[in-house]
Amino acid sequence: MAKILIVDDDPDFVEPTRIVLEKANHQVISAASGPEGLKRVKADKPDLVLLDVIMDTALEGLSVSQMMYDAPELRQVPIIMVTSIASSEYAGMFPTDEYVHVEAFLSKPISSAELLRQINRVLAKKKPAQNKPAKKKSKA
Repeated sequence: MAKILIVDDDPDFVEPTRIVLEKANHQVISAASGPEGLKRVKADKPDLVLLDVIMDTALEGLSVSQMMYDAPELRQVPIIMVTSIASSEYAGMFPTDEYVHVEAFLSKPISSAELLRQINRVLAKKKPAQNKPAKKKSKA
């Protein structure tokens, strides 16, 4: 079970996603804006963040992902970006390079199966780094 933070201002996305994730035995918390999401990441220390791109501003989610990357204590929290930007008037504004600090991009609408598959993939990738055995001190 992982703690997953959904940062999205659309309750029509948040609530069905919450149901899917809770049925998969995840703990779900949510935030309806980028600033609220940053506060929740710091306070609740989720294992993963589902982050919308377009909220109060056209690229608010990208700003949040950059702020998380810039904060050493938040950098290790993986982000899956969920967006409908490809079908919006803002599609041309969206950067398509390696400077976007996310593990995956998913376009809305997202099937439950694909969402869970991507979450499981990202969490599995994160797990070995968390469970590395401590290095043994050598006796000199």
